[in-house]
Amino acid sequence: MAENHPTRSRGLALAVLCTASLMVVLDSSIVAVALPAIQADLGFTPAGLAWVVTAYLVAFGGLLLISGRLGDLLGRRRVFLGGLGLFTLASLAAGLAADAGVLVVARFAQGVGGALASAVVLGMIVTMYPEPRARAKAIGVYSFTQAAGASIGLIAGGALTQALSWHWTFYVNLPIGVAALLLAVRVVEADRGTGLRQGLDVLGAVLVTAAVMLGVYGISSSSWGAVVAAVVLLAAFAVRQGKARTPLLPLRLFRIRAVAGANVVMVLMVAGMLGFQFVTALYLQQVLGLDALGTGVAFVPVPLVIAVASLGFADRLAARFGPRAVLLSGLGLVIVGLLLLTRVSVGGAYFTDVLPPLLLMGLGAGVAIPALMGLSMADVPAADAGVASGLINTTQQVGAAVGTAVLAAVAASRTESLGAVDHREALAAGFRLAYGVSAGFLIAAVALGGLVLARRTRPAPASVPAVPAAPEPEVCIAGQA
Repeated sequence: MAENHPTRSRGLALAVLCTASLMVVLDSSIVAVALPAIQADLGFTPAGLAWVVTAYLVAFGGLLLISGRLGDLLGRRRVFLGGLGLFTLASLAAGLAADAGVLVVARFAQGVGGALASAVVLGMIVTMYPEPRARAKAIGVYSFTQAAGASIGLIAGGALTQALSWHWTFYVNLPIGVAALLLAVRVVEADRGTGLRQGLDVLGAVLVTAAVMLGVYGISSSSWGAVVAAVVLLAAFAVRQGKARTPLLPLRLFRIRAVAGANVVMVLMVAGMLGFQFVTALYLQQVLGLDALGTGVAFVPVPLVIAVASLGFADRLAARFGPRAVLLSGLGLVIVGLLLLTRVSVGGAYFTDVLPPLLLMGLGAGVAIPALMGLSMADVPAADAGVASGLINTTQQVGAAVGTAVLAAVAASRTESLGAVDHREALAAGFRLAYGVSAGFLIAAVALGGLVLARRTRPAPASVPAVPAAPEPEVCIAGQA
């Protein structure tokens, strides 16, 4: 996208990209509160019901990396439009589904379309906004969609299911998807990919797609055989990338300290923050007795605070103190919120025991996530912006799967060990332990971020145009004076 893109048109293009990204993100959680209604209507078995969520996550997480690379080769707008069209059609099929098998297949197709559409968005944004301050602001808008999407999904899912039916958790995507497609054709500038003649590492694509799909499935279903197979395939993928003439994921990206560190921090951060949402939804319903709609409404403050922080002042903080300092400070606020939640009890109340930590965590996430997104694209060569965007989205999905699985297992194990105690008290004890583990993930993220991201960002070679990072005090950023 050209640097002389008119400001108004560029802003509208950003709105279209972020709206589509938000729609894709919230679809990972919008069906969560609708699952009982879906089970009753379509006759899912308890084990089969999990596939309504898992089919989407497996396809979405598994295809993000190759989707980002296809954006580099074929053009990011082309891949974005194709993915958004598929996602919208699959949403219609899911809403019309009359049996369990059709719904699962439609959810898988949604995941494929969602991966194609969302994997290239961050790469399009950093190319569209070359100016550091403007880019920081744009990444703040994008980060809001990533950070608040799951909470908005819970809210929307509860409201739509209770007011209309579970079908509308999918139908709601139709007007949004069609409008985004029509606007994207007009306002998102076309770009030229490097072309398939540059080569696509098919073997590498198969290995990493299978590895991530098996990993997400194994973690979410506690199938450790699948997890082991995923690790083996991932190791084979790494070996392949070192030998391939045109690798799917150039290993040179991991020599950029900010890129490597940001992706590892993303796994730990999302593991704690997305897992916390899962645990909190259960606490509100199973211990405090809220219904589906009430649980969704209880999360409303989270996206609101994230919006105020990420859209209002996160960019100014990053410009003043640097993205690393803002990231670590934001994660510190999230840790304090999680530690406060380790005190929840059967006699707890939403407004005194849950809402204050939620507000604190929303504030922390609202400033930390834009800073981390900016660091993840620091000094990335322009030709690799798509695959770098796909990479950070992939690690985000892996973190979500790891966090949800680990915290669910920890909470369930603790509850079962207290079987002789009052059931609600045992549940609360399990949730308290899960919050402590969640805080542990964030503490590890802070420690790693402070260590790995402490050094100067390594400039990209002068012969390769780089995507400049947000400014950091005392740090030389490639592509800036």
